[in-house]
Amino acid sequence: MSYLGEQIPKLGFGLMRLPMLGEEVDVEQVKEMVDLFLDAGFTYFDTAYGYINGKSEEAIKTALVDRYPRESFQLATKLPAWAGPKTAEEAQQMFYTSLERTGAGFFDFYLLHNLGDTRTESFDRFGIWDFAKARKEEGLIKHLGFSFHDTADKLDQILTLHPEVEFVQLQINYADWEDPKVQSKLCHEVARKHGKPVIIMEPVKGGSLADLPEPVAKIFHDADPDASLSSWAIRFAASVEGLIVALSGMSNVEQMKDNLKTMKDFQPMSAEEYKVIDEVRAALNAIPHIPCTACQYCVKGCPMEINIPGVFEAMNKVYIFNHMAAAKGSYGWNTSRGGKASDCVQCGQCEAACPQHINIIEQLQTAVQMFEG
Repeated sequence: MSYLGEQIPKLGFGLMRLPMLGEEVDVEQVKEMVDLFLDAGFTYFDTAYGYINGKSEEAIKTALVDRYPRESFQLATKLPAWAGPKTAEEAQQMFYTSLERTGAGFFDFYLLHNLGDTRTESFDRFGIWDFAKARKEEGLIKHLGFSFHDTADKLDQILTLHPEVEFVQLQINYADWEDPKVQSKLCHEVARKHGKPVIIMEPVKGGSLADLPEPVAKIFHDADPDASLSSWAIRFAASVEGLIVALSGMSNVEQMKDNLKTMKDFQPMSAEEYKVIDEVRAALNAIPHIPCTACQYCVKGCPMEINIPGVFEAMNKVYIFNHMAAAKGSYGWNTSRGGKASDCVQCGQCEAACPQHINIIEQLQTAVQMFEG
Protein backbone atom coordinates (compact mmCIF):
# COMPACT_ATOMS: atom_id res chain seq x y z
CA MET A 1 0.00 0.00 0.00
CA SER A 2 1.45 3.35 -1.05
CA TYR A 3 1.76 6.33 1.30
CA LEU A 4 2.21 10.10 1.05
CA GLY A 5 5.68 10.92 -0.24
CA GLU A 6 6.67 7.36 -1.09
CA GLN A 7 7.80 8.39 -4.58
CA ILE A 8 9.87 11.36 -3.42
CA PRO A 9 13.64 10.64 -3.56
CA LYS A 10 14.71 9.97 0.01
CA LEU A 11 17.32 12.68 0.63
CA GLY A 12 16.01 16.11 1.62
CA PHE A 13 18.05 19.34 1.68
CA GLY A 14 17.72 20.92 5.12
CA LEU A 15 18.25 24.68 4.96
CA MET A 16 18.95 25.42 8.62
CA ARG A 17 22.76 25.48 8.47
CA LEU A 18 23.49 27.11 5.12
CA PRO A 19 26.98 28.37 4.24
CA MET A 20 27.57 31.92 5.46
CA LEU A 21 29.70 34.90 4.47
CA GLY A 22 29.87 36.82 7.72
CA GLU A 23 26.27 37.52 8.73
CA GLU A 24 24.81 36.77 5.29
CA VAL A 25 24.02 33.52 3.50
CA ASP A 26 26.53 32.57 0.81
CA VAL A 27 23.84 32.48 -1.88
CA GLU A 28 26.20 31.63 -4.72
CA GLN A 29 27.37 28.50 -2.91
CA VAL A 30 23.74 27.65 -2.10
CA LYS A 31 22.94 27.92 -5.82
CA GLU A 32 25.70 25.44 -6.59
CA MET A 33 24.40 23.09 -3.92
CA VAL A 34 20.83 23.37 -5.22
CA ASP A 35 22.02 22.62 -8.76
CA LEU A 36 23.94 19.53 -7.64
CA PHE A 37 20.98 18.33 -5.59
CA LEU A 38 18.44 18.66 -8.39
CA ASP A 39 20.81 17.30 -11.04
CA ALA A 40 21.18 14.13 -8.93
CA GLY A 41 17.40 13.65 -8.99
CA PHE A 42 16.50 14.90 -5.50
CA THR A 43 13.66 17.36 -5.03
CA TYR A 44 12.75 18.09 -1.38
CA PHE A 45 13.83 21.32 0.35
CA ASP A 46 13.13 22.12 4.00
CA THR A 47 13.29 25.57 5.62
CA ALA A 48 11.44 27.40 8.40
CA TYR A 49 10.22 30.87 9.35
CA GLY A 50 13.01 31.32 11.88
CA TYR A 51 15.98 29.66 10.18
CA ILE A 52 18.89 32.13 10.07
CA ASN A 53 16.44 34.87 11.14
CA GLY A 54 14.41 34.45 7.97
CA LYS A 55 17.43 34.54 5.67
CA SER A 56 17.05 30.83 4.86
CA GLU A 57 13.64 31.40 3.28
CA GLU A 58 14.97 34.41 1.38
CA ALA A 59 18.00 32.47 0.16
CA ILE A 60 15.95 29.58 -1.19
CA LYS A 61 13.84 32.03 -3.20
CA THR A 62 16.98 33.28 -4.92
CA ALA A 63 18.75 29.93 -5.24
CA LEU A 64 15.77 27.71 -6.09
CA VAL A 65 12.33 29.26 -6.60
CA ASP A 66 13.48 32.01 -8.99
CA ARG A 67 15.61 29.58 -11.01
CA TYR A 68 13.58 26.39 -11.46
CA PRO A 69 10.03 25.48 -12.52
CA ARG A 70 7.76 25.28 -9.47
CA GLU A 71 6.63 21.75 -10.30
CA SER A 72 10.24 20.46 -10.29
CA PHE A 73 10.67 20.49 -6.50
CA GLN A 74 8.87 20.25 -3.16
CA LEU A 75 9.31 23.09 -0.68
CA ALA A 76 8.52 22.79 3.03
CA THR A 77 8.55 25.46 5.71
CA LYS A 78 7.34 25.76 9.30
CA LEU A 79 5.45 28.10 11.62
CA PRO A 80 6.77 28.48 15.22
CA ALA A 81 3.73 29.90 17.05
CA TRP A 82 5.61 29.70 20.37
CA ALA A 83 8.46 31.95 19.21
CA GLY A 84 7.37 35.50 19.96
CA PRO A 85 3.80 36.16 18.73
CA LYS A 86 1.48 37.74 21.30
CA THR A 87 -1.72 37.50 19.28
CA ALA A 88 -3.33 35.04 16.87
CA GLU A 89 -2.97 37.61 14.09
CA GLU A 90 0.79 37.85 14.65
CA ALA A 91 1.17 34.07 14.72
CA GLN A 92 -0.88 33.58 11.56
CA GLN A 93 1.02 36.34 9.78
CA MET A 94 4.10 34.11 9.95
CA PHE A 95 2.56 31.96 7.22
CA TYR A 96 2.13 34.89 4.85
CA THR A 97 5.60 36.20 5.66
CA SER A 98 7.06 32.82 4.69
CA LEU A 99 5.01 32.84 1.50
CA GLU A 100 6.37 36.29 0.63
CA ARG A 101 9.98 35.49 1.52
CA THR A 102 10.09 32.30 -0.54
CA GLY A 103 7.94 33.50 -3.43
CA ALA A 104 6.81 29.89 -3.72
CA GLY A 105 3.09 30.54 -4.33
CA PHE A 106 2.23 27.57 -2.13
CA PHE A 107 3.95 25.08 0.15
CA ASP A 108 4.06 21.40 -0.76
CA PHE A 109 4.59 20.47 2.88
CA TYR A 110 3.72 22.87 5.70
CA LEU A 111 4.58 22.17 9.32
CA LEU A 112 3.57 23.50 12.69
CA HIS A 113 7.07 23.88 14.09
CA ASN A 114 8.51 22.06 17.10
CA LEU A 115 5.46 20.81 18.95
CA GLY A 116 6.00 19.31 22.38
CA ASP A 117 6.37 20.39 26.01
CA THR A 118 4.76 23.82 26.64
CA ARG A 119 5.15 24.85 22.99
CA THR A 120 2.11 22.94 21.77
CA GLU A 121 -0.27 25.19 23.72
CA SER A 122 0.58 28.21 21.54
CA PHE A 123 -0.82 26.49 18.44
CA ASP A 124 -4.10 25.81 20.26
CA ARG A 125 -4.35 29.31 21.75
CA PHE A 126 -3.72 31.07 18.44
CA GLY A 127 -6.03 28.81 16.41
CA ILE A 128 -3.21 27.65 14.14
CA TRP A 129 -4.70 24.20 13.50
CA ASP A 130 -7.87 25.64 11.97
CA PHE A 131 -5.90 28.42 10.25
CA ALA A 132 -3.61 25.89 8.55
CA LYS A 133 -6.56 23.71 7.49
CA ALA A 134 -8.18 26.77 5.90
CA ARG A 135 -5.00 27.56 3.96
CA LYS A 136 -4.94 23.93 2.81
CA GLU A 137 -8.49 24.26 1.49
CA GLU A 138 -7.34 27.35 -0.42
CA GLY A 139 -4.52 25.36 -2.02
CA LEU A 140 -1.75 27.36 -0.33
CA ILE A 141 -0.77 24.23 1.58
CA LYS A 142 -0.69 20.87 -0.20
CA HIS A 143 0.14 18.65 2.79
CA LEU A 144 -0.10 19.57 6.48
CA GLY A 145 1.99 18.13 9.30
CA PHE A 146 4.14 19.11 12.26
CA SER A 147 7.65 18.68 13.60
CA PHE A 148 7.97 17.28 17.08
CA HIS A 149 10.44 17.15 19.98
CA ASP A 150 8.99 15.40 23.02
CA THR A 151 8.03 12.00 24.35
CA ALA A 152 6.12 9.31 22.49
CA ASP A 153 3.06 9.58 24.74
CA LYS A 154 2.74 13.30 23.94
CA LEU A 155 2.99 12.50 20.24
CA ASP A 156 0.23 9.93 20.62
CA GLN A 157 -2.00 12.53 22.28
CA ILE A 158 -1.50 15.09 19.50
CA LEU A 159 -2.10 12.59 16.70
CA THR A 160 -5.24 11.34 18.45
CA LEU A 161 -6.57 14.90 18.75
CA HIS A 162 -5.59 15.83 15.18
CA PRO A 163 -6.13 12.90 12.82
CA GLU A 164 -6.21 15.38 9.92
CA VAL A 165 -2.41 15.65 10.10
CA GLU A 166 -0.85 13.92 7.10
CA PHE A 167 2.76 13.40 8.26
CA VAL A 168 5.13 13.94 11.18
CA GLN A 169 8.72 15.20 11.24
CA LEU A 170 10.81 13.46 13.90
CA GLN A 171 14.38 13.55 15.18
CA ILE A 172 15.78 10.15 14.30
CA ASN A 173 19.38 9.01 14.24
CA TYR A 174 21.22 5.94 15.44
CA ALA A 175 22.53 7.68 18.57
CA ASP A 176 19.02 8.73 19.68
CA TRP A 177 17.15 5.64 18.47
CA GLU A 178 16.84 4.13 21.94
CA ASP A 179 17.63 7.25 23.99
CA PRO A 180 15.13 7.49 26.87
CA LYS A 181 14.87 11.29 26.53
CA VAL A 182 14.63 11.71 22.76
CA GLN A 183 12.69 8.43 22.23
CA SER A 184 13.28 8.29 18.46
CA LYS A 185 12.24 4.66 18.08
CA LEU A 186 9.16 5.01 20.28
CA CYS A 187 8.03 8.17 18.47
CA HIS A 188 8.47 6.46 15.12
CA GLU A 189 6.36 3.56 16.33
CA VAL A 190 3.59 5.96 17.43
CA ALA A 191 3.60 7.72 14.05
CA ARG A 192 3.32 4.41 12.24
CA LYS A 193 0.55 3.26 14.59
CA HIS A 194 -1.44 6.30 13.47
CA GLY A 195 -0.61 5.58 9.83
CA LYS A 196 1.51 8.69 9.39
CA PRO A 197 4.63 8.71 7.19
CA VAL A 198 7.67 10.44 8.63
CA ILE A 199 10.22 13.04 7.66
CA ILE A 200 13.47 12.61 9.54
CA MET A 201 15.44 15.55 10.93
CA GLU A 202 18.85 15.52 12.62
CA PRO A 203 19.97 12.19 11.05
CA VAL A 204 23.57 13.26 11.68
CA LYS A 205 22.64 14.84 15.04
CA GLY A 206 23.65 18.38 14.14
CA GLY A 207 26.83 17.13 12.50
CA SER A 208 28.14 15.40 15.64
CA LEU A 209 27.87 11.94 14.04
CA ALA A 210 30.16 13.11 11.25
CA ASP A 211 32.95 13.95 13.71
CA LEU A 212 33.24 11.03 16.08
CA PRO A 213 36.04 10.31 18.58
CA GLU A 214 38.76 8.26 16.90
CA PRO A 215 38.11 5.00 18.80
CA VAL A 216 34.46 5.18 17.80
CA ALA A 217 35.16 6.23 14.22
CA LYS A 218 37.53 3.27 13.88
CA ILE A 219 34.61 0.88 14.30
CA PHE A 220 33.01 2.31 11.17
CA HIS A 221 36.29 2.52 9.24
CA ASP A 222 37.10 -1.10 10.00
CA ALA A 223 33.68 -2.15 8.73
CA ASP A 224 33.91 -0.07 5.53
CA PRO A 225 37.07 1.99 4.90
CA ASP A 226 35.47 3.81 1.95
CA ALA A 227 32.30 5.03 3.72
CA SER A 228 32.21 8.42 5.44
CA LEU A 229 30.93 8.71 8.98
CA SER A 230 27.98 10.81 7.86
CA SER A 231 27.04 8.21 5.24
CA TRP A 232 26.42 5.65 7.98
CA ALA A 233 24.12 8.09 9.77
CA ILE A 234 22.20 9.09 6.64
CA ARG A 235 21.72 5.47 5.55
CA PHE A 236 20.46 4.47 9.01
CA ALA A 237 17.82 7.21 8.85
CA ALA A 238 16.88 6.49 5.24
CA SER A 239 16.31 2.82 6.07
CA VAL A 240 13.43 3.66 8.43
CA GLU A 241 9.95 2.42 7.48
CA GLY A 242 7.38 4.88 6.10
CA LEU A 243 9.96 7.50 5.13
CA ILE A 244 9.14 10.58 3.06
CA VAL A 245 12.69 12.01 3.21
CA ALA A 246 15.67 12.11 5.54
CA LEU A 247 16.80 15.72 5.85
CA SER A 248 20.46 16.61 5.88
CA GLY A 249 21.43 20.13 6.95
CA MET A 250 24.27 20.59 4.50
CA SER A 251 26.56 23.58 5.00
CA ASN A 252 28.88 23.40 1.98
CA VAL A 253 29.37 21.81 -1.42
CA GLU A 254 31.61 19.06 -0.03
CA GLN A 255 28.89 17.88 2.37
CA MET A 256 26.37 17.96 -0.48
CA LYS A 257 28.60 15.81 -2.70
CA ASP A 258 29.18 13.29 0.08
CA ASN A 259 25.46 12.95 0.78
CA LEU A 260 24.63 12.64 -2.91
CA LYS A 261 27.23 9.90 -3.26
CA THR A 262 25.60 8.07 -0.35
CA MET A 263 22.01 8.44 -1.51
CA LYS A 264 22.25 8.41 -5.34
CA ASP A 265 22.05 4.61 -5.40
CA PHE A 266 20.72 4.12 -1.90
CA GLN A 267 20.72 0.65 -0.39
CA PRO A 268 18.99 0.02 2.97
CA MET A 269 21.21 -1.15 5.79
CA SER A 270 21.96 -4.85 6.05
CA ALA A 271 21.75 -6.95 9.20
CA GLU A 272 25.53 -6.90 9.49
CA GLU A 273 25.62 -3.11 9.18
CA TYR A 274 23.02 -2.78 11.95
CA LYS A 275 25.38 -4.78 14.17
CA VAL A 276 28.10 -2.21 13.45
CA ILE A 277 25.67 0.57 14.38
CA ASP A 278 24.91 -1.20 17.66
CA GLU A 279 28.63 -1.38 18.45
CA VAL A 280 29.11 2.31 17.70
CA ARG A 281 26.07 3.28 19.77
CA ALA A 282 27.43 1.37 22.75
CA ALA A 283 30.82 3.08 22.38
CA LEU A 284 29.25 6.54 22.21
CA ASN A 285 27.03 5.91 25.19
CA ALA A 286 30.12 5.08 27.20
CA ILE A 287 31.48 8.62 26.69
CA PRO A 288 29.96 11.34 28.93
CA HIS A 289 28.93 14.37 26.84
CA ILE A 290 26.19 16.98 26.36
CA PRO A 291 23.72 15.94 23.59
CA CYS A 292 23.33 19.43 22.09
CA THR A 293 22.49 19.70 18.37
CA ALA A 294 23.02 23.50 18.17
CA CYS A 295 19.42 24.09 17.06
CA GLN A 296 19.60 27.56 18.74
CA TYR A 297 16.11 27.35 20.26
CA CYS A 298 17.60 28.03 23.71
CA VAL A 299 19.35 31.18 22.53
CA LYS A 300 16.44 33.12 21.05
CA GLY A 301 14.88 34.17 24.38
CA CYS A 302 17.98 34.27 26.55
CA PRO A 303 17.98 37.66 28.37
CA MET A 304 21.78 37.50 28.73
CA GLU A 305 22.37 36.48 25.10
CA ILE A 306 24.50 33.50 26.10
CA ASN A 307 25.67 31.36 23.20
CA ILE A 308 24.57 28.18 24.97
CA PRO A 309 25.37 25.77 22.08
CA GLY A 310 28.80 27.39 21.83
CA VAL A 311 29.41 26.80 25.54
CA PHE A 312 28.37 23.16 25.15
CA GLU A 313 30.57 22.76 22.07
CA ALA A 314 33.54 23.80 24.19
CA MET A 315 32.54 21.51 27.05
CA ASN A 316 32.23 18.54 24.72
CA LYS A 317 35.80 19.09 23.53
CA VAL A 318 36.76 18.24 27.08
CA TYR A 319 34.24 15.45 27.62
CA ILE A 320 34.82 13.62 24.33
CA PHE A 321 38.35 14.59 23.28
CA ASN A 322 39.90 15.63 26.64
CA HIS A 323 41.43 18.68 24.96
CA MET A 324 41.27 21.54 27.48
CA ALA A 325 43.42 23.99 25.51
CA ALA A 326 41.20 23.74 22.45
CA ALA A 327 38.11 23.86 24.66
CA LYS A 328 39.20 27.10 26.35
CA GLY A 329 39.90 28.67 22.99
CA SER A 330 36.51 27.57 21.73
CA TYR A 331 34.80 28.90 24.86
CA GLY A 332 36.48 32.29 24.56
CA TRP A 333 35.56 32.63 20.90
CA ASN A 334 31.98 31.38 21.31
CA THR A 335 31.24 33.78 24.16
CA SER A 336 33.06 36.80 22.72
CA ARG A 337 29.88 38.39 21.30
CA GLY A 338 27.44 37.60 24.11
CA GLY A 339 27.14 36.53 27.71
CA LYS A 340 29.37 34.03 29.44
CA ALA A 341 28.10 31.02 31.34
CA SER A 342 28.48 32.99 34.59
CA ASP A 343 25.98 35.59 33.31
CA CYS A 344 23.11 33.06 33.49
CA VAL A 345 20.20 34.38 35.61
CA GLN A 346 18.55 30.92 35.77
CA CYS A 347 15.26 32.12 34.26
CA GLY A 348 14.69 28.66 32.73
CA GLN A 349 13.38 29.70 29.30
CA CYS A 350 16.24 27.83 27.63
CA GLU A 351 15.31 24.55 29.30
CA ALA A 352 11.66 24.94 28.25
CA ALA A 353 12.75 25.41 24.62
CA CYS A 354 15.41 22.68 24.45
CA PRO A 355 14.39 19.75 22.18
CA GLN A 356 17.06 17.58 23.79
CA HIS A 357 15.79 18.18 27.36
CA ILE A 358 19.25 19.20 28.57
CA ASN A 359 19.64 20.50 32.12
CA ILE A 360 21.07 23.72 30.71
CA ILE A 361 21.30 25.74 33.93
CA GLU A 362 23.24 22.98 35.67
CA GLN A 363 25.56 22.57 32.68
CA LEU A 364 26.26 26.32 32.55
CA GLN A 365 27.26 26.21 36.20
CA THR A 366 29.69 23.40 35.32
CA ALA A 367 31.04 25.52 32.46
CA VAL A 368 31.77 28.35 34.89
CA GLN A 369 33.90 25.99 36.94
CA MET A 370 35.54 24.54 33.83
CA PHE A 371 36.42 27.76 31.99
CA GLU A 372 36.05 30.74 34.32
CA GLY A 373 37.48 29.39 37.56
